[in-house]
Amino acid sequence: MSYQEIAKNMIDRLPEDKMIFVINMLEGLGEMSGLDLYPEFTPNPETQAAIQEVEEMIASGAGEHFSGSTADFFAMLEEE
Repeated sequence: MSYQEIAKNMIDRLPEDKMIFVINMLEGLGEMSGLDLYPEFTPNPETQAAIQEVEEMIASGAGEHFSGSTADFFAMLEEE
């Protein structure tokens, strides 16, 4: 059995809530080795539509700009 097969077998046995630790270790190993280990993610259609909407708003200057603290922003949202 190869090291990769052993690692995959071990990962398959871990509970989902512990996977973040595996990801963090792999990221660290990749950085130390000078490798890009990040998987390529393709956004789902809803996310792609939201990204497009924001890009159009930026290009056209549309939308509402908020300047202030995060606390002020959440207070404004709660008022709505």
